[in-house]
Amino acid sequence: MMQPERNPDPRNCDCDAHDATRAKLIPFDAALLKGLALAIPISETETLALATATGRVLARPVVARTPLPPFDNSAMDGYAVRIADFDGSPPWHLPVGARIAAGEPAVDDFAPGTAVRVLTGAQVPSGFDAVIMQEKVECRGTGITVLRRPASGENIRRAGEDLEPGGIILKAGRCLGTRAMAALAAVGDGMATVNRKIRVAIFSTGTELREPGEPLGPGQIWNSNRFMLMADLTEPWIELIDFGTVKDDARTLKATLAEAATVADIVVSTGGMSVGDEDHMPRVFQEIGGRIDVMRVAMKPGKPVMVGMLGETIYVGLPGNPVSAFVTWMLIGRKILEKKAGFVDTTNMTSKVMAGFDLSRRPGRCEFRPARVVGLDASGNRIVLLSEPSFSARIASLAAADGLALLPAEKARVSRGDLLEFLPLLN
Repeated sequence: MMQPERNPDPRNCDCDAHDATRAKLIPFDAALLKGLALAIPISETETLALATATGRVLARPVVARTPLPPFDNSAMDGYAVRIADFDGSPPWHLPVGARIAAGEPAVDDFAPGTAVRVLTGAQVPSGFDAVIMQEKVECRGTGITVLRRPASGENIRRAGEDLEPGGIILKAGRCLGTRAMAALAAVGDGMATVNRKIRVAIFSTGTELREPGEPLGPGQIWNSNRFMLMADLTEPWIELIDFGTVKDDARTLKATLAEAATVADIVVSTGGMSVGDEDHMPRVFQEIGGRIDVMRVAMKPGKPVMVGMLGETIYVGLPGNPVSAFVTWMLIGRKILEKKAGFVDTTNMTSKVMAGFDLSRRPGRCEFRPARVVGLDASGNRIVLLSEPSFSARIASLAAADGLALLPAEKARVSRGDLLEFLPLLN
């Protein structure tokens, strides 16, 4: 929810309602660890045909039952030979005894001094210990002429050189994307045991919100946070439950939150997290039995983010300003979700960039600033520029950003040329 600051009459102020919002700021790293500690991975699994498992979270390690590759095979179109046949000095003349293509059985009974024509992927006959590329021989009638003695193992992919039987090709907690699906297929698994889909309920709070496509009345805005979350949560491993938009009415919010907690593993809401008269969520959450574990984080944007437990359900309350909602969701909320869903690695993959600006700031909160890559320096470092100083509600700046630049909490001055952590935004 977005609204102007108010100065409520202290005679009408419900002081108890905002006790949680007056708590001391929690460092970002500590807040994330507290949130992750709540995320006990789901234990229910299901076994799916490989063709329907794409995008799911692997529940158990995958072990190779046979060598990978399963037999010695040729890495090139060429000629299989035996090193022992190369006595004396070149040239060597060898008759070609057979031709083997990929998928054909190898023939192992060849006289000494015989070469075998093999195509890429073909099984190398027993006793043959090198493959000479076809470009490196001269073909003469039914034989070949070789001018260079091959090395042992040349152009042969040995059985088990990729993975021996019993070796782990995929660990539990891996999302079955492009590479993982190829690995499963390569070891012959036709089925995959995956975690069940994690159930995520979302709703937006704010009487001022309207759906895109609807006309706006005075003081109204379109609801961008709902569609941000829907886009990010459209994943094969997620079952999304959308409760839509809820007005700033405590009774309605309480009923919606309670219902969402009965059907979801994680409930995510946007708005209503600050200290205004219509910011009901912290109080509503506690009134229905919720326990707040994280409230008021020393980060910018996103200070009024909240994480807690309602029974067995994790609750993540995000700010209403769209950039604040996006940043807190990506850096805290989604990490909690991924751990709960069974992902093993929930770290953010950052890189180093060079500041292309000078900036003085008040230390105390780490900042995650939308930034654009504008070029490279002489050493190949990416140079970034920040968005506008007041950016928590500027969705256009976020849409134009290449990533988030991290300004450390203790740093009061950033100078042109300083190296900063940078989190790319890929979608």
